[in-house]
Amino acid sequence: MAIQSRPPQRPLAVMMRRTMRTISPDTTLLEAAKQMRDARVGALLVQEAGRYSGIVSESDLVRKGMAESCSTQETLVRAVMSSPLLSIDSARSAHEASDKMAEHGIRHLAITEEGQVVGIISVRDLLRYFKNWGGL
Repeated sequence: MAIQSRPPQRPLAVMMRRTMRTISPDTTLLEAAKQMRDARVGALLVQEAGRYSGIVSESDLVRKGMAESCSTQETLVRAVMSSPLLSIDSARSAHEASDKMAEHGIRHLAITEEGQVVGIISVRDLLRYFKNWGGL
């Protein structure tokens, strides 16, 4: 029996997380970290005036916040968030999402359907998918 060299090209719609955690850009880094911890997620979509304006990740908190000696109790999410929000259509494949993440040096992508954000996928989600299909 031959081992598949690449997993089947399943759309991101079947592996993305539709539950999205959001945060205001005017929230402190400390509160953002607490929300990530409590929700057990690595990123929060930044929502302002009813639209997604960016994303803040654990990496943003560490690299742009704490490593720069920013006060976690005073510095706001808007100071460290990644913007604009990068996205990919839900019909695209895990390989395309992985390529886009690598190209931009990011670990999370918003998933869209007809131009609307409907979910999120992380590099961890993709690794799990590739592992399950023997692609690693």
